[in-house]
Amino acid sequence: MAVHEADLVVLGGGSGGYAAALRAAELGSSVVIVEKDKLGGTCLHRGCVPTKALLHAGEVADNTRDAAAVGVRATWEGVDVPALTAYREAIVAKKHKGLQGLIAARGITVVHGAGTLEQGPAVRVGDDLYRGRDVVVATGSYTRTLPGIDIGGRILGSEQALELPEIPAHVAVLGGGVIGVEFASLWRSLGADVTVIEALPTLLPADDEGIGKTLERAFRRRGIRTVLGTPVSAVTADEDRVVVRLADDAEITADALLVAVGRAPATDGLGLEAAGVGLDRGFVVVDDDLRTAADHVWAVGDIVAGPQLAHRGFQQGIQVAERIAGRRPVRVPDAHIPRVTYSSPEAASVGLTEAAARALHGDAITTYEYNLAGNAKSEILGTAGIVKVVRHVDGPVVGIHMVGDRVGELIAEGQLIVGWEAHPEDVTPFLHAHPTQSEALGEALLALAGSPLHTL
Repeated sequence: MAVHEADLVVLGGGSGGYAAALRAAELGSSVVIVEKDKLGGTCLHRGCVPTKALLHAGEVADNTRDAAAVGVRATWEGVDVPALTAYREAIVAKKHKGLQGLIAARGITVVHGAGTLEQGPAVRVGDDLYRGRDVVVATGSYTRTLPGIDIGGRILGSEQALELPEIPAHVAVLGGGVIGVEFASLWRSLGADVTVIEALPTLLPADDEGIGKTLERAFRRRGIRTVLGTPVSAVTADEDRVVVRLADDAEITADALLVAVGRAPATDGLGLEAAGVGLDRGFVVVDDDLRTAADHVWAVGDIVAGPQLAHRGFQQGIQVAERIAGRRPVRVPDAHIPRVTYSSPEAASVGLTEAAARALHGDAITTYEYNLAGNAKSEILGTAGIVKVVRHVDGPVVGIHMVGDRVGELIAEGQLIVGWEAHPEDVTPFLHAHPTQSEALGEALLALAGSPLHTL
């Protein structure tokens, strides 16, 4: 058995893992990444990046169909799936090559293979042992399924959905969370009939209720059917179709079914518990500094309970590397991490929902909801939606929630407002350029500050 020494060994080369590796190398550590697949992980190869490429293609398709409304002559002739696939793969390949170059430039060693954690701490890959002063576990997540529903054939997970050789004529989506909503949106844009099935009463049930209801209305206008508050009782599939039976005995027949009921932490078979790492429902148990119960073993990203977001993984990876180096970085609470659903229209949130804020503070909470119908840039873009701000009465803003095309670009300002506990009165003296959609956030803050301009 060959033993290799490094300051830091990272198990998993996805968002959290490679961020930890890059920051540790910047701070002078020798670093090894163990990755059984490709650097960049699910986000780069099978998640965030390729799905957003497809969503952009869907936006182009929608704009082509609607071009006449703005005086542009264009003809919609359908989707060239091989060309669409080539476009998506080219973007992923370019980002992957760039990441590989960045890792190499920092002097980080990449070991390709399946690793298991051992005491020491160390990671074993075949007959090789990579021992570090510290180990970061960052193995990510995988598609969660429901009992009795197996991925295969016409029943798809998100990874299989990306590889479809054609656009289904009718697709059913099981799950109205972020993944389900994004695929429903892009498939509709590319010409499919879509039905979204969600057991809870609204789309995007983790977001503010007003966001889900606004998105549901927008989907209805786009011809996307939603079946809400109704669990699935059974799914059957053959070579030609999928039949989804609901708890009320209704049936939905489709060419394909996407199972999008969330993602589970990828912690099985890694030797974590044998090495002294605690697990809770598959998630790694960590303290506030992301340390596990095993000495000098840390965990970041989707295997740590909380929002499963690539940028959360980045943040945690960077912070662990800095803690290992003796620094004390500020850890942003999960509630202050921005969340964006890249559907058409988009949904973006940061901070507490109105319901969560009222559960904590009761009548000391007030809200204002600004309709994008009053925003000139939204009118130009042809988008409908809302900006909703939640604040303490005479106190700081605790939540910002938005629906509308391109509102994801506004959430950075929202994070600063919530994270810095700004009062609306603190923000209103600062100007929002005209005409921009950022004015909608400014109008909501003006109203909460008691000085509305374009609202009554």
